[in-house]
This record gives sequence, C-alpha cells and structure tokens, in this order.
Amino acid sequence: MADFLQEKRWLLATAESCTGGMISAACTDLAGSSAWFERGFVTYSNEAKTELLGVDAALIRRHGAVSEEVARAMAQGAVTRSHAQVSVAVTGVAGPTGGSAAKPVGTVWFGFNVGGQVTSEMKRFNGDRAAVRSATVQHAVQRLLQLLRKAG
Repeated sequence: MADFLQEKRWLLATAESCTGGMISAACTDLAGSSAWFERGFVTYSNEAKTELLGVDAALIRRHGAVSEEVARAMAQGAVTRSHAQVSVAVTGVAGPTGGSAAKPVGTVWFGFNVGGQVTSEMKRFNGDRAAVRSATVQHAVQRLLQLLRKAG
C-alpha cells in the first residue's frame, strides 16, 4: 500500500468509529509511514462524525451511524477535511452489545475514497469484540490495497 500511495504521491486519511484508531495504528506501525499517512480521525460518537468529518446529522438520524450512507460520508469527509487524496472509513457494531436484528454484532460498513471515487461495502464478522475489530482492520487494509491497484 505504501508503494502505491508514494508512487501516486497520494496521502491517506482514516475515519474510524468501531476500530477507535486501530487502522491508523496499523499504518503508522510501518517505518516511513509519514511519507504517505496524513491523519486519522477517530469519530466514535455521532457528534464527532458531524463535527470532524462534516457528516450531516440528519443523515445519521435517518440511516443510523452504522450504514452505507454514513460510511460513504465519512470517507468523503476524511478527504475533504485533510490533505489526503485517499481515505478509508469504518463504522460498525463491534459488540458485545449494541446489535439489532437489522444490524447484528459484527456488522461493519466500509467507505473508501480513492482519488475522488467513493465506494462502500458491508461485511459481517464473527467473534468477540476483539475479533470483529481485528477483522475490520485487516479487511480495510486489504480492500484499500485492491482499490489502489485498480486505480493504477
């Protein structure tokens, strides 16, 4: 991922809810990440999503914080409110509580903004809170790498 970002001279920003900064930590664990990692937003509360990323509060009320619409808005906000050209956003239910029939524990929405192209997807992960969060980080990084390769 670092090579692709550096080759394009792109910077990465993260917008994280359920992972609480774990994606940012995974990125900055790598030596030399200051060349391509711009910033991370930890927007755990709905208010933080609105204040820091510009996610419309009405959008959150209408669709819920764990939704495709909010994940996409978070990804867009991370680019708009930074110097980055690429972002990954995650919002989900890590558990053990907070799930519902429509959004059970393990439901995570991902938003990606790669060079102005916003995409999203939903995954459901099994396991306890730690397992859901770890799987979310792993998927976010792997999928972002795929999207960067596609952007070529």
